[in-house]
Parts: sequence; structure tokens; C-alpha cells
Amino acid sequence: MMGPVLILGGRSDIGLAAAHALAKRGHPVQLAARNVQSLSAEKADIELRYNVAVSLHEFDALDVAGHEGFVDGLDVLPQIVVCAVGVLGHQAEDQRDVEAAAQVMRANFEGPASVLAVLANRFEARGSGTLVGISSVAGDRGRATNYIYGAAKAGFTAYLSGLRNRLAKKGVHVVTVLPGFVATRMTDGLDLPPKLTAEPAEVGEAIALAVEKKRNVIYVKPIWWLVMAVIRNIPEAVFKGLKL
Repeated sequence: MMGPVLILGGRSDIGLAAAHALAKRGHPVQLAARNVQSLSAEKADIELRYNVAVSLHEFDALDVAGHEGFVDGLDVLPQIVVCAVGVLGHQAEDQRDVEAAAQVMRANFEGPASVLAVLANRFEARGSGTLVGISSVAGDRGRATNYIYGAAKAGFTAYLSGLRNRLAKKGVHVVTVLPGFVATRMTDGLDLPPKLTAEPAEVGEAIALAVEKKRNVIYVKPIWWLVMAVIRNIPEAVFKGLKL
């Protein structure tokens, strides 16, 4: 029997896509989100499609003090965790509102890092498991149009890298996923370039393959590796004058 997969941010398009991709491979699913009982239809759909057990778990990424209790409350410690928690925020508003900016940074870095820290310790003690963190290419370099979100994701990317290094010889693998643009509810209304934009199902499949093949860092669309390599290497004197 395949080990269970815990989806943190189970309401998100990417989280649900990952749940489908891994359930299709035979993994029971633990969906975790706020107001999780509203996901009963999604639960039934996954169970019916893939003939796997699905359980619902109330979870708030910002309730850092409650993360130990959340993990303790799971019926079984998962074998795979996919952390799809995050919010895009609104740069123009957030740069004027310190509290709003703090919420974006907490949702994209502090909360995900906190719950993964708890799970990492449990996995290390057990000697097995895979942790998957959904970060962002926005963290590769700060840009004027989304540096609050990008800064949080940069921190999360560095955190995942350090966690991977720490756990490399402990039987625990850590995957960093950099999706690029994804056509989700979070990006609805944005003018996204088709060749650089993935569908949620595409991200879900990429996650499942990364888990199977023990990848370290993946760009869902490989072209993003080249795009971000170029952006990272633009001299700062030039970069600060660009509208990116």
C-alpha cells in the first residue's frame, strides 16, 4: 500500500492538482485547509476516481503555535507532504500597508516553514519521508512589481534548500517546486503569457514525478530556468532601471 500524502493548502488549485496526481498513483490523501469541511465534494471526487481513502483536516498555516498539535492530530503520519500554502497579495497596496505586507510574508514563508519544521522533525525521527514545498521564481530576484511576495518566496526557497541539506543523510528528501505562472484562481485576471504559463494539472504531475524521481529543484516549465538565469545576471545598475 502506498503511503499517505498530506496536502497543506488543500483548497488551492495546485494543492488539489497534486492530490489528484498522487491519488492516481495509489496514495491515500489527507487534505488540510481552513474550513476544510467545505471540501467534502473534492474528497468524494478523489475517492471515487482513484479508489483511495481521503480524510479532511482543519489547518491554518498562520496558527504557528498550533502546528505541533495539528500534526499530532493526524490519524497517521504521512509519507509525503506537499505544502501549497501561499497568497499573491497586491504589491501596490501591500507596500503602503505594513500589516498587509506582513500577512503576505507570513503566509508565504513563516507559516509554511513552521509546519514543515514540525513535519521534518517527525520524518527525521522516523527516518523516511518526502517534503515538497511550492515556492516561486519570484524569489530568484527582487522585482519592483512583486518584491514583497518575492522576498517571502526567496526566504522559503532558501529554507527548503537548507532543510534538504540537513536531511540528506537522514532518509528524508526535500523537493523545491518553482511553477512560474500558473492559471489558477490566485492569478485570475492577470495577463499571463501562454508559453510561460502552466495549468494546475501540469504542476500536479510535475510534483508527482519529482517525488518519484527524487528531484531536488524543479521548474515546471523548463524555459523558466533560462528566463530566471538571464534575470539573475542582469547587472544591478541596469536592473534597477527596468520595469519588471
